[in-house]
Amino acid sequence: MRSMVRGLRSAVRGVAAGAACVALCATVGLTGTAHAAEVSDEQATQAKPAFPSEIKGWQPIGRYEIDAASQAQGLANVRPPGAKPYLYYTGNTSIPAPVRERGWSHIGDPDSSRGYLFDAYQGGGDATAKMFRVTTPSGAAYEYVHPLAAGEAMNNSFAAISPDSRWMVSGEWDTMNRLLVFPTPLLNPATARTGGDLALAGTIELDRPVKDIQGCTFLDAKRLLCASDDSDRKLFPEAKPLLQIELKKALNGRTVTGHVTSLGALPQLSACPGTAVDFETEGNDYDRHTGVLRVEMIPPRDCAARATVYEFKRKR
Repeated sequence: MRSMVRGLRSAVRGVAAGAACVALCATVGLTGTAHAAEVSDEQATQAKPAFPSEIKGWQPIGRYEIDAASQAQGLANVRPPGAKPYLYYTGNTSIPAPVRERGWSHIGDPDSSRGYLFDAYQGGGDATAKMFRVTTPSGAAYEYVHPLAAGEAMNNSFAAISPDSRWMVSGEWDTMNRLLVFPTPLLNPATARTGGDLALAGTIELDRPVKDIQGCTFLDAKRLLCASDDSDRKLFPEAKPLLQIELKKALNGRTVTGHVTSLGALPQLSACPGTAVDFETEGNDYDRHTGVLRVEMIPPRDCAARATVYEFKRKR
């Protein structure tokens, strides 16, 4: 996320490509175009170019490009009841106009559960709250606002829904020793039915610090995979590490502990020259039905209008 500076930089990258998207995004609440947001499982898992990878335990299976302005903040696989599954993307130009007008100027990495979509929003640097917007399978949208607790950063990088759908994990920018846990709006009966305030349920206290987490996704009830934009190698040997967080126990609405390990550096491949700091890690998603892990990466400079989605499956 690189705070609000990153969001502004990414928006400038794709302003020409994204301008045509704004009207449609405001109408349908999707990203890019309806076709781009609704990519079927079959399309998403077709054979694609392989690539070298340093991620431990994961086999690269393909990669493809997306529009950075409208699709490169994050992605989620969506499985609506009685309908075909699809991939949903978010980007700087995908924020619906009424949402942006209310001051929610940055969107993070989304997630989905039971066909519901969960988008993470933040405001400007002086914001005193963060917002999660939930879209139901029928298309209704509700906003849940979380007033910042003492010492809580205003950033809202991602939403990650637990496999039982009851808990939503989010994160703060910069170097942190925790992740935030909320009751999942609508899917947890403790939340209001039509939006409103959202209180913190607990935290995941990490056994080592992490930095600049752009997205997390649940591998199972006790493991998350988190994509980091950290490039300085002070916390982990690799730049842009994919981190695994193993929970001592499944989320239950109370504070739990998490053990952090790096699985290796995320791919940083581009025709444009640059070091790790010139790339930008974005959102990630694990589809528990297909076993496919996807991670977004924006390449440097002149190549930054198109981001790359890298796909992996666990090694056997």
